[in-house]
Amino acid sequence: MLKKMEQSAGDILGYKVMGTIDKSDYESLDAEVQSLLDQNDQIKMLLDMTEFKGEKASAWGKDLNFGKRFHKKIAKMAIVGDKEWEKWLTKLVDPFYAEEGKYFPVEDSAKAWAWLGEES
Repeated sequence: MLKKMEQSAGDILGYKVMGTIDKSDYESLDAEVQSLLDQNDQIKMLLDMTEFKGEKASAWGKDLNFGKRFHKKIAKMAIVGDKEWEKWLTKLVDPFYAEEGKYFPVEDSAKAWAWLGEES
């Protein structure tokens, strides 16, 4: 499940990624991202992965399509987490999901929001 975070504002969207992600999560995400892009040339995103458990195989196509569709429209993506593999996940952000990606440990989530707010 993706839960939009209340800190989301302007051209910045933040989501708490919880449990197991399925196709319907991407359908909702696509709609919200497109809605914000209708008002902005590019957006910035934060994904808090601390409660993420996995992604159903049936969602993989939607995941790849999300990256293909929005890669050049997402200027920055911050990954907030508490696991070593989440640092590695950030290496996939640049080539597939956003123009720039950066990992932040959960204790630095405020720094992640601040980084997204900085001008590129």
